[in-house]
Amino acid sequence: METLLSSQILPFAAAGAILLVFVVVGAVIAMRSFGRDATSERLKTFTGGESADAGAASALSDIDAAVSKSKEGSRIAKQLAQADLKLRVVEFIGMKIAAAVLGAAIGGYIGRASTESLIISALVGAVVISFVPDIYLKQRISSRVKSFNAQLGDTITMMANSLRGGYSFLQTMDLVAREAPEPTASEFKRVVTEVALGRSTEDGLNNLLRRMPSEDLDLLITAVNIQHEVGGNLAQILDTIGHTIRERVRIKGEIKTLTAQGRLSGYVITFLPIGMGLYISAVNPTYMAPLLTFGLPPDAWCCMPVCAGMMIASGYYLIMRIVDIEV
Repeated sequence: METLLSSQILPFAAAGAILLVFVVVGAVIAMRSFGRDATSERLKTFTGGESADAGAASALSDIDAAVSKSKEGSRIAKQLAQADLKLRVVEFIGMKIAAAVLGAAIGGYIGRASTESLIISALVGAVVISFVPDIYLKQRISSRVKSFNAQLGDTITMMANSLRGGYSFLQTMDLVAREAPEPTASEFKRVVTEVALGRSTEDGLNNLLRRMPSEDLDLLITAVNIQHEVGGNLAQILDTIGHTIRERVRIKGEIKTLTAQGRLSGYVITFLPIGMGLYISAVNPTYMAPLLTFGLPPDAWCCMPVCAGMMIASGYYLIMRIVDIEV
């Protein structure tokens, strides 16, 4: 009886311990991130070097510098800047490792019916949950870009009116940084600060485009650069661009409304069987154990979840392609 109780309690205890470690690591990273000096971070961003406080950095800073030089590290650093997350590359990688450990614990608990299913479930859980930080990062980038695009039409109108009032282009961007909502205000503030530190306006706008990969913003920056080279009435040009962008945003909103049912169908068809399988595995692991066991039927049906996963992924991809209409 004691052996049975201990075998039942052990998965819960292991999962609880892993979850506690994950929470502690996340809390430490958050405290490090939000406790950093904002001025030092800005100076490092604009000058490309270390600030005075970072000169006495620990081994973590050296590791972060080495990792950031790699291709994958550079990609993560760029995405963190686009998402406006005050995290180092090594801290983000540490979160992915913690998520993988947590996923292994959850997968091991779901597949606890047998040793083979436990190993397979733990590996699958570790791989799947390790992508959760990446999904959150991409979702945050997408949300910021959508918000920026939705505000861009009004931002251009504000810039055009400011130019008509006699402001210079740099003063106009400073006005946007003070009056526009987030994330437009913070992004234009970074451009103004970069120009104040010695960079050209063109370089500052190009950096803005790298942080906010938007076709509408690219159109605005191209028009501004051409006007700086050949001259012309920039306020009138901005009025025309602003009208075009507002109409594009309106059409995108209408298309999103018309395709909402198709996207919701894709989500339900994709995640309903996965959720039901996980729920049944957690409630009755012996019932689902053959699906995670290698061998021949009727004792093993490992090929079924593989084929089902491929068909679910194909269906989701096709539905998303159908409802994805370019404007």
